Amino acid sequence: MEKAKKIKLILGLSYLILISVFLFLFFSKFSLQEITSYEFIKDNRLYLVGLKSSNLFLVFILFLIFTILWVFPFLGFGSPIALLGGFIFGKWLGTIVVVLGLSIGATFLYMFGNFFLRDLIKQKFLDKYKNLEIKFKKSEFIYLLIYRFIGGIPWQLSCILPTIFNVKVSNFFFASFVGIIPQIFLAVSIGSGLEKIIDQNSKIPSISDIIFSPDIYIPISAFFVLVLVTIFLRKLFYKN
Repeated sequence: MEKAKKIKLILGLSYLILISVFLFLFFSKFSLQEITSYEFIKDNRLYLVGLKSSNLFLVFILFLIFTILWVFPFLGFGSPIALLGGFIFGKWLGTIVVVLGLSIGATFLYMFGNFFLRDLIKQKFLDKYKNLEIKFKKSEFIYLLIYRFIGGIPWQLSCILPTIFNVKVSNFFFASFVGIIPQIFLAVSIGSGLEKIIDQNSKIPSISDIIFSPDIYIPISAFFVLVLVTIFLRKLFYKN
């Protein structure tokens, strides 16, 4: 118990230090007013487009590394990085780089949790998710795939929860890679749609112009349908 508390304290302090350093470096270069202005977004869009056009491979690799670090050790959520990936790379390439980066980062987080936090996770969550243990033993990859697809658990916790069942690293990675594709593709599509709207408007568009753009409302509508489907599947999957 004492060891678990020390690990939690070290992780918490490390995370706060990393975030503090990142925010300090970022806001020492840009002010809050700058990054929230439409001109800042539009100018940097042009910069990113030019950078991508001149060296697509380098930008792809750098964004992939950033996405991995976003998940581990920064413990970031998938939605913001998916929107940014769509904004920079478009729907298809954006989906590839985001899904790959999130899957690798999630696997690193799982490996870390499996090595350092397994006993703590079992103590906290084994009774609650005991019914899943039987399912994972039946077909580890298939149930991992379903587990990643339906979500319903905070991203960071969903990455370390399978430590309870001691699943194979390879199964975790490939199940994550395939399972998160639908929701990531829709989020990336929204980011790509926002990039097109900014490209087509020299001044900030109205909310209605954004919402009623086919590049925005189609993926948003599909996302809501996906949410309803996953809610239904969660009830079946987590049913005792």
